[in-house]
Amino acid sequence: MPELQLTDFGLDRPESGDDVVVPFTLETLDSRGRVVRLGEALDAILTRHNYPAPVARLLGEAVVLAALIGSSLKFEGKFILQTQTDGPVNLIVVDLDAPDGLRGYARFDADAVQKAIELGETRPGQLLGRGHLAMTVDQGVHMERYQGIVALEGGSLEDVAHTYFQQSEQVPTLVRLAVAQLTRKGERTPHWRAGGVLAQHLPPHGTRTMPDLPGDGDFSNPGTADRDFAEHDHWTETRALIATVADDELADPDVSPERLLFRLFHEAGVRVFAPIMLEERCTCSAERIEAMLRDNFTAKDREEMVVNGEIEVVCEFCSADYHFHLHDFDETEH
Repeated sequence: MPELQLTDFGLDRPESGDDVVVPFTLETLDSRGRVVRLGEALDAILTRHNYPAPVARLLGEAVVLAALIGSSLKFEGKFILQTQTDGPVNLIVVDLDAPDGLRGYARFDADAVQKAIELGETRPGQLLGRGHLAMTVDQGVHMERYQGIVALEGGSLEDVAHTYFQQSEQVPTLVRLAVAQLTRKGERTPHWRAGGVLAQHLPPHGTRTMPDLPGDGDFSNPGTADRDFAEHDHWTETRALIATVADDELADPDVSPERLLFRLFHEAGVRVFAPIMLEERCTCSAERIEAMLRDNFTAKDREEMVVNGEIEVVCEFCSADYHFHLHDFDETEH
């Protein structure tokens, strides 16, 4: 992957803008990660359905989280993040169609969301409630799916991401997510923006990531204890530096991912790699929906779907409207 050097004199090539993932490594701190910055792609996803602001903000966080995690996977297929809960926002689905296509959708109880707004109970954990979050890697029909599931118990998406990595990969991980509505100069309509950081502690091969005790409880081996203290200090420093970033800085259009990383880590030394571009893109099509209707429903089921002589299907993600007639399925079933 092409490398971008950050120096005390600034950036040595043009900075990336919006709708990107920027990978980075912190070699002296034994850490690596990614920064996501979303602008027009996120605004298209969130404004299409006219979500209430708290719902849009929550879905925006889910889109950022999916981009942070899914962009690290080297495959052709999909990374799918999905929540199913008992809260006012009872379903969120975000797809990353590798390597660069994002789409997202939220289902919510309008009355429950309005009540939550009136009561001031609009934090992510309050809107989600209890249930689970599933992360699925789908590499196509000829490959086995991988799915990781973690409980949602009233916490934020950042909290559940930390739990997921602790349980599934056992790699110390820090996730920051931020979503904001900003009005550009000369415009009256605000636009949705978001940013996020994911950092992971990856010590040299053959050493433990984060022991329960310095020296892993082996106090008869001072060398091991010294090494473990150093590893702990490296991760502590990484976390402390990322904690200095304000939410509005993560989403700031005037602070590129590269410049943000330079501000945070120039003293420790940071290697930044070429950005991965993202776009809002739905994978629905007339052919796919026709196949779904043919393969998953009987002829009688389809007859019951007919209204005014046709079957209408609206994509929940992009709101595209598809129309079919019963005779469209005759030839394929004989």
